[in-house]
Amino acid sequence: MSDPSNSSNDQTLRSWITTPTNSDFPIQNIPFGICSSDGHPPRPCTRIGDSVIDLFALAKADLLNDLGIDTEVFGASTLNPLMRSGRSGIRQLRQRLMELFRSDNGFLKERTVTVQEAIHPVSQVTMHLPVDVGDYTDFYSSREHAVNVGTMFRGAENALMPNWLHLPVGYHGRASSIVVSGTDIQRPMGQMRPNPEEPPVFGPSKQLDIELETAFITFEGRPLGERIEADEAEEFIFGMVLFNDWSARDIQSWEYVPLGPFLGKNFGSSMSPWIVTMDALEPFRTAGPKQDPTPLPYLRTSGEHSFDIALEASLVPKNGEETVICRTNFKNLYWSMAQQLAHHTVNGCNVRAGDVMASGTISGSTPESFGSLLEITWRGSKPLTLKDGSERKFLEDGDTVVIRGHCERDGLRIGFGEVRGEILPAR
Repeated sequence: MSDPSNSSNDQTLRSWITTPTNSDFPIQNIPFGICSSDGHPPRPCTRIGDSVIDLFALAKADLLNDLGIDTEVFGASTLNPLMRSGRSGIRQLRQRLMELFRSDNGFLKERTVTVQEAIHPVSQVTMHLPVDVGDYTDFYSSREHAVNVGTMFRGAENALMPNWLHLPVGYHGRASSIVVSGTDIQRPMGQMRPNPEEPPVFGPSKQLDIELETAFITFEGRPLGERIEADEAEEFIFGMVLFNDWSARDIQSWEYVPLGPFLGKNFGSSMSPWIVTMDALEPFRTAGPKQDPTPLPYLRTSGEHSFDIALEASLVPKNGEETVICRTNFKNLYWSMAQQLAHHTVNGCNVRAGDVMASGTISGSTPESFGSLLEITWRGSKPLTLKDGSERKFLEDGDTVVIRGHCERDGLRIGFGEVRGEILPAR
């Protein structure tokens, strides 16, 4: 767990950078991303309010020395080199950044040349995928989602498979098609079998869906053959992002037996650009659902390992008004990130800096909290009505999906921004 003296817990801290009320990015957040502008190529940055801070410019001004971090990493095009400094290095970097930008410290504010080089309005930078994703795993850790989908396809009595309450079910996804927020998603083509009495057909997916998820990004793990224990797993987690694992349900349902998701999933997954660290999330730690039966010893943890993160998904039709279609919470997840990582490595599988581990669809117990259109419309049998009066069973071309998330407690708000993507017609 985080050091309780960590400044992320100081709710009175303020920055001399103007920060709008209810911003996702107060000085207590200090997330990490990769940005570029007309004046510089992609490189590491952080954000306070609506200002993006170029870490290379701070390093060039000798403001990030003595942290045990090679200053060359601040010029890299991804966060992977920086992440190799581990959780202790990232913690020291965040503390230094908080010191530089706190309202009662005018040292940097008075260095106008450095300030002009380092601080940019968010509207004037381009955000990039923050990490070079080596491997991507997608879990299936929401009990409500698993029960809903299982009920649709197998009936209520067989909704959960026999293994589900004993281990965090997951599969290895496609790292190459993870894209940053704002990237358009092409409607996928593939095989489907809409009529079980007839041969399959080929064409564009007619059941394109969202999956409201989060994901965590790992630090460098242990060598091949060694495991990460559940109670130490969070030390290997850099931070969290919002994640939309787009799904073509008609392609998926025809192909997934016996080896699981393939073309119905690997055409695109969208990630938010800002990685929010575990230290920033510490004030929002909470207990997850009670687990029954008790997990096997290697999956048992002490203390609280979930986080109170409010999540929502919206659908915006072409030239139309945004409609919120789901509100749920990360704390609904049955299996924690610590358990997911422990299970992932219990067989000796190695993880590397920049690996992405997604939660799977996060659903709650009511229809308003279901995290996919498959559930919201109950496989298309209960169409969703948008604010403009149009209906959706699944996504149409021109639809944009926006997922947002934030934590809020005792006057402190830490957020993730958003992840969005528009559906383009199939080629």
